[in-house]
Amino acid sequence: MRDFHQTGRSAVFATDGMVATSHPVAAQAALDILRRGGNAMDAAICGAVILGIAEPQMTGIGGDCFALISRPGAPVTAINGSGQAPAAASAAALRAEGLPEVPLYSPHAVTVPGAVNAFCHMSETEGKLGLDTVLSPAIHYAEAGIPVAPRVAFDWPGESAKLTGAARMHFLVNGKPPTTGMVFNAPGQAEVLRRIAKDGAKAFYQGEVAEDMVTALQAAGGVHTLEDFAAVSHRSDAPIRGRYKSKDLIEHPPNGTGATAILMLNILSRFDIAGMDPFGAQRAHIEAEAAKLAYDARNRFLADPDQTTRLDYMISEETADKLAALIDPKRAMAAAAPITEAVHKDTIYITVVDRDRMAVSLIYSIFHGFGSGIASEKFGILFQNRGAGFTLQEGHPNELKGGNRPMHTIIPALLATGDKVEMPFGVMGGAYQPNGHARVVTNMVDFGMDPQDALDAPRCFSDAGEMKVERGYSDAVRAELAEMGHKVIIPDAPIGGAQAIRIHDSGVLEGASDPRKDGCAIGF
Repeated sequence: MRDFHQTGRSAVFATDGMVATSHPVAAQAALDILRRGGNAMDAAICGAVILGIAEPQMTGIGGDCFALISRPGAPVTAINGSGQAPAAASAAALRAEGLPEVPLYSPHAVTVPGAVNAFCHMSETEGKLGLDTVLSPAIHYAEAGIPVAPRVAFDWPGESAKLTGAARMHFLVNGKPPTTGMVFNAPGQAEVLRRIAKDGAKAFYQGEVAEDMVTALQAAGGVHTLEDFAAVSHRSDAPIRGRYKSKDLIEHPPNGTGATAILMLNILSRFDIAGMDPFGAQRAHIEAEAAKLAYDARNRFLADPDQTTRLDYMISEETADKLAALIDPKRAMAAAAPITEAVHKDTIYITVVDRDRMAVSLIYSIFHGFGSGIASEKFGILFQNRGAGFTLQEGHPNELKGGNRPMHTIIPALLATGDKVEMPFGVMGGAYQPNGHARVVTNMVDFGMDPQDALDAPRCFSDAGEMKVERGYSDAVRAELAEMGHKVIIPDAPIGGAQAIRIHDSGVLEGASDPRKDGCAIGF
């Protein structure tokens, strides 16, 4: 139980349904869908699409998604809604231009948006109410607007410099980033959502909307065609899993990076984490070293699902043994070799559990803040820059190639005991996400934290040669980490965000929402 003398938030308890996400408007709308007889999938799609209006710097219908779907007594399903590179995309062509990496804010970084296709598929195969009902709240908010929340207002100015052309018209208010409390709307997207609600995915990937998107991308120098958009596809795969002490971590398979979280936990299991101070330097150091090694493996092995060939080796016990042996408990190792593909930054996550205990863990993103910075002229569809997750290294499994999906940072998760799913959860924050999954699991398993405490707890992350340590840690811990050889900084923004819903045997649902975001958990 938290100390009520201290600032913080209580967990939310309910019995019939629960939503946890990063914006209250989206959470409330998703809960309303549950009250109207929708299931967890209906509610998750409803809330996710609204978040593209509430947090447009983080996500939108020009982005990608991944989902894990759990029903009692049935196998967990993993839906891959990440888009593919256009057929004419070529790493060799970019190398010939002298480029060392895919330019972040260019059409070369834009893969075909996959989220809408996945949402339509999941609505048809897993939902109950239909797209017209599920998308109705998002259409309303896209038309009428949503007041800008404090964290969104904090992020908007720093990211908006990347907006170019039509994107500045659609994502600035009178040429400037909106401030807290100003209303942001997206009438062009409202029209697109109306068409999707009526005619499904073809309304997005064919016809006038697709022409608007392709025209914008070709005008910026892209090689995208209408045929690329019409050929969009999703994947439905079995998830992957790892075990940490008494709990099982269920993750989405590649091209997501869930395997990195499993490898991190495998490495951490070789150390007595439970015997360390949860917010002390020793735990932070061991976690940072495990992250360096696990992320290095990620960079070498993970790619398009059909190009990832060493997944079993990456998450094997033997690999964890070898990597754990490289960690010096008293000294930081050099950072792993730099990589060319981009691995940051912005994402939304929503989780829903319904009356029947169907659980959806869904993550949805345009990658960097405001994605590629490119938007279509008429409808204002902002494109993600997930193609920057490819490498230009010749022969690498993750090399940019037409039709392939790039390595993705976004990963939904489920915590389970055996086949019994106990907690859908997700951690936002770009590259931090696998580290964040491992931190939440060890907070709960090793230190007995409840979900809200596990999300509230201070974070640190060794990234690109720097040890980012939130202000929740003491100066003494920062000094000790520096003595160990870490280059310690206090990041300007908090590290990520997170949401979770624990399913108790008693039938009670326990929702947790990270205070680093504007959102909440809400139930009935």
